[in-house]
Amino acid sequence: MSAYSLAEENCPVGDQMLGDLYRSHERGLADLVATVTPDVRATLALFCYRRGHLHSMGLAIAASCTEEELETAGGRVGTALFALSRAAPQPAPVSPHMSNRRKITLASGPLRALPPLDDDTEG
Repeated sequence: MSAYSLAEENCPVGDQMLGDLYRSHERGLADLVATVTPDVRATLALFCYRRGHLHSMGLAIAASCTEEELETAGGRVGTALFALSRAAPQPAPVSPHMSNRRKITLASGPLRALPPLDDDTEG
């Protein structure tokens, strides 16, 4: 799906419901998702999964759908989403050049001590 058509895609639930889903915790998400019909749930899973900030919510919603529901809603993408939603979560890969780097910390005290300003030394 192109970026243009992604922006044009309509959310299968209202703004209020989407906001409630976005604010819900994982436990509350299952209860909210159970209130919509299976076809809308599958479409919602695909809608959310296609958006980076809703990606994990899309996977969680897809986990409540059957493979047939997701395939009907999204074809091969729906089938792939079904498989992803059933897979164990994998930790994010660490690139080799980042694995040996020290973590950045913020200073907790003054960075340097400045000597007192004396006007008497010029004379």
